[in-house]
This record gives sequence, C-alpha cells and structure tokens, in this order.
Amino acid sequence: MRMMLLAAAVSLAAPTALSLPAAAQAQQATVDPALSAVLAHSRRDGDRARDQYRHPGETLTFFQVQPGMTVVDYLPASGWFTRILVPYLGPQGQYIAMGPDLTGETNQYFLNSMGGLADKFAGQAAGWKLDEGARISAFNTDGYPENLDGTVDRVLIFREMHNQFRFGWLHDDMLAIRKMLKPGGMVGLTDHRMNEDAPYSMTDGNKGYMRESDVIALMDAYGFDLVGKSEVNANPKDTKDYPRGVWELPPSLAGATDETRPKRLAIGESDRMTLLFRKRD
Repeated sequence: MRMMLLAAAVSLAAPTALSLPAAAQAQQATVDPALSAVLAHSRRDGDRARDQYRHPGETLTFFQVQPGMTVVDYLPASGWFTRILVPYLGPQGQYIAMGPDLTGETNQYFLNSMGGLADKFAGQAAGWKLDEGARISAFNTDGYPENLDGTVDRVLIFREMHNQFRFGWLHDDMLAIRKMLKPGGMVGLTDHRMNEDAPYSMTDGNKGYMRESDVIALMDAYGFDLVGKSEVNANPKDTKDYPRGVWELPPSLAGATDETRPKRLAIGESDRMTLLFRKRD
C-alpha cells in the first residue's frame, strides 16, 4: 500500500517538478581550502580512490555545507562521508547519523548494519580518529529525538533514496526530516540515475536506480522545493542495463567474472543525480 501511495505521489507531482526552468542547473563553486585540507588528510588514504567518482569536495560545496553547521547524514554505513564531514564541521558543528525505523524487521543484515545507531555509532566513529571534529550522535527514525525539531541545517542522503523507496522507509524518514530541519533548511541528495524513458521495472529502486524526475516529484510531495542540480557526479559511461543492477559496477562488482570485471572497472561507479532541495514552509 505504501509503495502504491508513493507511486501516486510521483504521478501527481511530476508535472510541477519537471517544469523547473533550466536556470536551476547550478554551477559548482570553488571548494573551501579547509575542506580541501580535510580531503587530503592521511585518515582518508583508504577512501581517496573513490573521490574520482564521488567528488566529495564539489558535492559538499554544492550542498552549501559549512563548518559549524548541524548536519544529519542518512545511513553513513562504513563512514566514507563521516570521515570528511566530522572534521570539516569542526568543534562548533554537530554530525548526526540517521537510520530508518526497523521495527519488526527480520533481516539480520539490516539489523546489524542499520539498527541501534544511537547505541553503537559513536563508538564506531571513535575508531576513525576524527580528532577535534564535530559532536557526534545518532538515531533511528523510530527513536527520533524530539529536541532535534527545527535545529538541523542540512540533511544529506548519499545513494540511499532508492533503498528508502523500495523498502518502504521513505514516508517516515521524510516526515522526520521535515521536523528536524530549520526553516529554509536543505536536503542534499545523490543517487543512481536511470534514463527518463526507462520502464518502471528499472526505476523502482530494486536495481539501485531511480529516475531523476521521480526523485524530484517525491521530494516535492513531501514539501521540498528543488533549489538546483549539478552534473558533478554524472557518468555517461554507465549503461544502466545490468541484470543485477547497479551493484555490478564498482565498488561492489557483484557477479563479476574475468571477462566482465575489466569492463565494469572501465565504466567506474554509476551515473548519479546530484540535487539540492529546500524545505517549503
């Protein structure tokens, strides 16, 4: 039922989202030297190989993230962006990891990797040696801290909206995100981008991909206006036709063989939309 309601929201909201003028195609600003220094730190030696695909400096600049902000990072997983954001936000900032409501979930992988963030994430982050960075806290949507209402500057969703959509987390997550954001607060979002003329079977998130127009429409339905788009994470080499979905590309390389691995590595990571939204009053 929830998936049907979300699909209906896309259908109803799409004309509004697609009418956005071309001027909304935002350009990148110069990366803050302080952010460049964080990106060059030795703690990221194991992360840096992905910079050529994820463009963290340009992406966070486009999302207008600045030191001292309160930033919520949705499902930080192994902490690739955490190791950038916590030092960059600095001691006056606050970094908050957010996960979905897993009440009733039986998938042990989900429970282990995404559940109980309030109890375990800070300890995990301590192992990353983030020095004098932002204060760190965490929660899952079912344990939303009410004192968070209206205090957050940015919510960042890196390559997770397809999971929010296909697993039914999106509705509760978006209601919580609207509550936590300050007036005029913004959501920065990247995700794997499917062609606009692709069938629904390729765009429902189960292959990892969504249409950009559907993401914009969903965000509009939840009360977020599109501020701008960036092509910084675009990859025209991505053919988007993999039987196992986006996970056949790096870094997962699912099902790769001696024949297909070099081809997948040559493509690189997926073609991605990079979108910035503002909370609508």
